[in-house]
Amino acid sequence: MKGESPVAFVVLRNGFEGSPALVDKLKKHVGIKLGPIARPEDIIFLGDLPKNRSGKVMRRLLRVYAEGLAVGNIATPANLGSTQEITGKYRKDEDQ
Repeated sequence: MKGESPVAFVVLRNGFEGSPALVDKLKKHVGIKLGPIARPEDIIFLGDLPKNRSGKVMRRLLRVYAEGLAVGNIATPANLGSTQEITGKYRKDEDQ
């Protein structure tokens, strides 16, 4: 039986693109630096993280998406596009 596994939401700098090779490289790096227990099961590349109006990352919202739960009633993020991007990426991953 497996418990919770880390999921990494990664925002790349301009000029870089996510790829399967980069996912493997990041997973390996985390495994070496932090240990195998911290190695993320999944890495999702985003243009921006969802933030509230004061600029704090909405971690609860990221957890909801990572666990595949219903979003429910949330405070409106300051950058709504990031929320739609996360939803779109998880729908694509589920279809494959």
